[in-house]
Amino acid sequence: LLGQILDQWFESEPLKATLATDAVIGAMASPHTPGSGYVLLHHVMGELEGRRGAWGYVAGGMGALSQAIAHAAAAQGVHIFAEKAVCHVLLGRDGRAQGVALQDGTEVRSKLVLSNASPQITFLELTPQEQLPKDFVQRIRQVDTRSPVTKINVAVDQLPSFLAAPNARDGRPLPHHQCSIHLNCEGTHLLHQAFTEATHGHPSSRPMIELCIPSALDPGLAPRGCHVVSLFTQYTPSVLAGGQPWDEQARNAYADTVFDCIEAYAPGFKASVIGRDILTPPDLERIFGLPGGNIFHGGMSLDQLYFARPAPSYSGYRSPIPSLYLCGSGAHPGGGVMGAAGRNAARVALEDFRRL
Repeated sequence: LLGQILDQWFESEPLKATLATDAVIGAMASPHTPGSGYVLLHHVMGELEGRRGAWGYVAGGMGALSQAIAHAAAAQGVHIFAEKAVCHVLLGRDGRAQGVALQDGTEVRSKLVLSNASPQITFLELTPQEQLPKDFVQRIRQVDTRSPVTKINVAVDQLPSFLAAPNARDGRPLPHHQCSIHLNCEGTHLLHQAFTEATHGHPSSRPMIELCIPSALDPGLAPRGCHVVSLFTQYTPSVLAGGQPWDEQARNAYADTVFDCIEAYAPGFKASVIGRDILTPPDLERIFGLPGGNIFHGGMSLDQLYFARPAPSYSGYRSPIPSLYLCGSGAHPGGGVMGAAGRNAARVALEDFRRL
C-alpha cells in the first residue's frame, strides 16, 4: 500500500500527503486504494535533462510540443491533415488495415495504421465490430475509465500571494511560483475524504488542488503583469448523484468551491481572476476524446497495466486487426507526456513493415 511506502521513508504527514497526490493524480482512487503506490512510481520514473523524477514546462504551452512533433514529422515528408475527423478504419478482403476513411469521404490508403486514439474509440467506434474477437471487444468495454479530474484554466491580473510565502515587493515570481503547488493536502485523510465524497456522486467539498503558474517561467504566455494559472483538481465524478447534469450551474458551483479554497491560502486570488475555463470529466471526453474524461485513456490500476493493457495478449501494440496498432496512452506503459507508447509501437510497426 502507498501508506506503507511513505511511512517507511517519511515522518511528516504534510510531506507524505503531498507525495500521495501523485499516487492518485488522474485516478479515481484514494491513497488507501491498493495499487496506488504504482501510480506514484509511474509519475516519478524517468528523468528530464538528466534529473531523475523531474517534470518540466513546455515553452510556449503544451501546444508547442504538438507543433514541435509536427514540424519534425513534416521535415521527413509526412503529410498532416488537421481538422479531418476519421470515420473508420479501412479493411481489405484479407481483414488487414489498409488506411482510414475521413468523414468528408476522403480515403487515405496505407500499409499500416497506428491509432493514438483511446482503445474505446479505436476498437468500438472506428473498427468494424464483426472483425474483432468477442472477448476482446468485451474487455475493451470493461476497461475502467472513471475520471476524478476537473481542469480549470485561469487568467489572473496579478501573481497569487500565499500566506505561507508572500510575494516580493517588485511582484516578480519567487521559486515556489515556478513549482507545483499542492493545496488541501495537509494529510492523506483529506485526500481520502475528498475521494469518498466523489464515490457517492458528489464533487469534493475540499478538493485536492495542484496549482501551477507556467507563466512564472514562460512570461510569453500572458500579458505583462498577468499570469495563467493551471488548476488540476480532484475529485469530481463523471456522473453526479441523482443523474444531475454537469451544467453551467454545477460547473461554476464546483469552480467556486475550488476558488474559495485557494483564497484561504492566497487572499486576493478571487479578486485577481479575469477569466476561467472549467473542464469537467464530460467536457474532457467531449473535447479531447478522453473516455470518461480519463487522461490516461483508462485507469492505471494493476489489472490494467503491463500485459493487460489494453487487453491480455494485446499489450504488444499489435491489435486483432493485422496492420492496425495502438500507440496512445491506452497502450503500455500508459499515460504521461513521455512518448514511450508511441516509440514502442513505432518500433513494432517498422518491424512488421519490413516484412510486407
